[in-house]
Amino acid sequence: MVENTEIMFVIGTLEIGGAEMQLATVARMLVRRGWRISIYSLRGGGPLQKDFEAAGATVIVPEQNSARSRYLVARVARLGFAAVYLFWTLLRRRPAIVHFFLPEAYLVGAPLALLARIPIRVMSRRSLRVYQERYPLLQTVEYFLHRTMAAILVNSRRIIDELMEHEHVPEQRLKLIYNGIDFSRFAGPDTRLATRGALGVSPAALVLVCVANLIPYKGHADLLSALGLIKGDMPADWCLFIVGRDDGIGRNLRDQAEAQGLAANIRFLGSRRDIPDILKAADIGLLCSHQEGFSNSVLEGMAAALPMIVTDVGGNPEAVKNGASGLVVPPRDPAGLAQAILRLTTDAPLRKELGDAARQRVLQEFTFERCIESYESVYRALIAGKTPADISLTRVAP
Repeated sequence: MVENTEIMFVIGTLEIGGAEMQLATVARMLVRRGWRISIYSLRGGGPLQKDFEAAGATVIVPEQNSARSRYLVARVARLGFAAVYLFWTLLRRRPAIVHFFLPEAYLVGAPLALLARIPIRVMSRRSLRVYQERYPLLQTVEYFLHRTMAAILVNSRRIIDELMEHEHVPEQRLKLIYNGIDFSRFAGPDTRLATRGALGVSPAALVLVCVANLIPYKGHADLLSALGLIKGDMPADWCLFIVGRDDGIGRNLRDQAEAQGLAANIRFLGSRRDIPDILKAADIGLLCSHQEGFSNSVLEGMAAALPMIVTDVGGNPEAVKNGASGLVVPPRDPAGLAQAILRLTTDAPLRKELGDAARQRVLQEFTFERCIESYESVYRALIAGKTPADISLTRVAP
């Protein structure tokens, strides 16, 4: 009998985001290692669909769900169709493992996988539980679903603490797998000057960069407030690249930048596929989130040898060691953020020291090889009938 090696990942969208990009790389590496990978997207296709298909994964999109609508009834109807189609797909394909990425996919897909009697069900929690605080019913639903999972995978120790303390998940069911960086994306010729030229920035300018979709909790407003406090102390030709999809606050941020006299120094670059080149064109990286699971953009900045300034939320301080490979500041504290920016702005040797240490830390602890080996170890162990408590993974140095 041929062993069933299909893993079906269920995710909300194929838009460009940290979790989606991480999954695209996971899928590509698993295909190379002989696994059959399928991706089910609840909300239709997106920019990453071609990436998944090029990697050798089968992308399954409910056709009637591909159109967007501003009407709630239409969105609910499409999500209902996507759920029915997912149930039929599970019955037809019978994957060895079904793995849910992000809350929407978990809440919709996990009950269907249970009903379809898919024996191995895995959930990835990749954020803190702030969304549950806004919608308490979700905690009750997820509390039940957690007990039906063969394993719950997380990407930071902070998330483990929350799951154990607030959702009463036994430690034996949890496994920590940090995000990994594909260093091949950072290989190739030095594009620093070419990228700066294309973006209208001088070779000598001090460039800051923040890679995060424009969502309130990512803290862009705090960053602009911090820069407003110190703009008089910044070099005359400093520049901030804000990279990410506008999820509704772009206009407000532009108005804030204008009101604080920062507009001439800020480039809103939107969603980009050349993130490594943009990072290599910068001098300081920033992530100012109010909440976070474990940020890919922080690791990418570190891989590009940027000194990162990050807020003390989620897994940020697990990646960036304060004073050793970057700076960690309190969240929602523009004054503290401003001082950290000014410290790195005025100390080029410190920027290089922290940036070099950041790159070395990623090379040692957060390679994609380590990440994918951990995923594969978990999948093989679960198929062999083992529990997460039986699986030994390589630990990242604190």
